[in-house]
Amino acid sequence: MIHYVVHEDGDSVGTIVVEGVKSGETLTGWVMEQDKMVSLPTINEIPIGHKIALRDLNKDDTVIKYGVDIGRVVAPIKAGEHLHVHNVKTKRW
Repeated sequence: MIHYVVHEDGDSVGTIVVEGVKSGETLTGWVMEQDKMVSLPTINEIPIGHKIALRDLNKDDTVIKYGVDIGRVVAPIKAGEHLHVHNVKTKRW
């Protein structure tokens, strides 16, 4: 079962595509551009459509999704942690 999708190698986040992701589960992800499978344990519950960090991210790091900059980390994020508006902000304003 695929739990999250990643658009390409180098992205720092994947998008959860199933309901009910719980803390401590090991999830399977699909990297679409390279057509490969990866796995990652979760740190917390993550709702469908939200992002999971694929690697540790420090404050002020850039978040990469689809190979492009989608925001700035405002609080440290560990690999496997829920990534959303509480720890990432847009750079647009």
